Amino acid sequence: MSFLDISEEIRQLGAQAEKAVRPYFDVIDEISEYNTEKVLAAFAKNRVAEAMFAGTTGYGYDDKGRDTLDQIYADIFGTEAALVRIGFVNGTHALCCAMYSAVKTGDVVLSATGPAYDTLMNTITGDMAGSMKQYGIGYRQVEMKNGLPDVPAIAEAAKAEDVKLVFIQRSKGYGVRESLSCEQIGEVCQAVRAVNKDAVIMVDNCYGEFVEKLEPTQVSADIIAGSLIKNPGGGLAPTGGYIAGRKDLVENASFRLTAPGIGAECGCTMGQNRLLYQGLFMAPHTTAQAVKTAVFGAQVMQMMGFEVHPLPEDPRHDIIQTIAFGKPEPLCRFCEGIQAGAPVDSFVTPVPWDMPGYQDQVIMAAGAFVQGASIELSADAPMREPYVCYMQGGLTYASGKMGVLLAAQRIHAAGYGK
Repeated sequence: MSFLDISEEIRQLGAQAEKAVRPYFDVIDEISEYNTEKVLAAFAKNRVAEAMFAGTTGYGYDDKGRDTLDQIYADIFGTEAALVRIGFVNGTHALCCAMYSAVKTGDVVLSATGPAYDTLMNTITGDMAGSMKQYGIGYRQVEMKNGLPDVPAIAEAAKAEDVKLVFIQRSKGYGVRESLSCEQIGEVCQAVRAVNKDAVIMVDNCYGEFVEKLEPTQVSADIIAGSLIKNPGGGLAPTGGYIAGRKDLVENASFRLTAPGIGAECGCTMGQNRLLYQGLFMAPHTTAQAVKTAVFGAQVMQMMGFEVHPLPEDPRHDIIQTIAFGKPEPLCRFCEGIQAGAPVDSFVTPVPWDMPGYQDQVIMAAGAFVQGASIELSADAPMREPYVCYMQGGLTYASGKMGVLLAAQRIHAAGYGK
């Protein structure tokens, strides 16, 4: 029987790291249990039955499973409505539809957390057809202060009468900043509400679902959006995204997804309902596995002498772990190791490439059952200083741990780290 190529020295490093972080796992498990009960209660309330797993074709009228899943998401996130569809091609698509639910020509979008994620900026300020810029929708942003939202500056900027949408990005994206807790998001919401009661507050919730006990819509956000191949899909959803929030905003977003007057009434599910339901049921547990993998990875990389954020002992607000390598070589070796620990395409060597939607070349390690699924162990980074890698995912902690150790092995073999 063969095993992975991990030296005894690196295995011992892993054992020491795991011993150090074990106490933090109890908190992660407690949050997972809390959110699992919340999901289970929503399933029971909405009387989920096997008949709801049957797929529809064509227009998808009267898809009971699809419509019930919308209500389950709304119940879990504490909102009036939700839109859960395999027709969303990725998180950016869902976010784009959610943004257009609140603005029209002449309005302004205010980003409270600096620039939005690279691909979403194309929606806002891009020169291509269909962008907000092309529709005459303005954009302003408030820079982060010491890695956190500058609440007084946000309140001042939000006073403008033409600001109709205030955008908050929960996760750090490719930025070197804090990922926001729901408590921090709530503080921003309160500051905006105090000066502009008409503006819609939207949160990019990608990577953050089920990491905490609360969600942004439970701390005054009007609408949130995310991807089903991240946390809420539980590693089982094959594609799709979701939007949850105020009923009128969700309806407006549905018109952007399909067409005005059609909205959520159409959209067949083609037999995918079972995976969306089962993935959501698994999501709190699967998210906890990813968070444990991130904590373990932070401890190992810190012991090897690299700067990590969050620190192993820090509270977690999303599944992302950053490691600053300072130069491209150890970054590439790390990604090679993560790829070698993947169940799919483990034999592939990741290299930097011109990825659509990004200004810099990106290196991405991702050997997933679902292409691009960030809830599965992956690591990616824009090839620019300070060469920070963003690791996320891990369907099981045991497999995520192996991926981290293989990454440590590649770095050590190349002569980097302690």
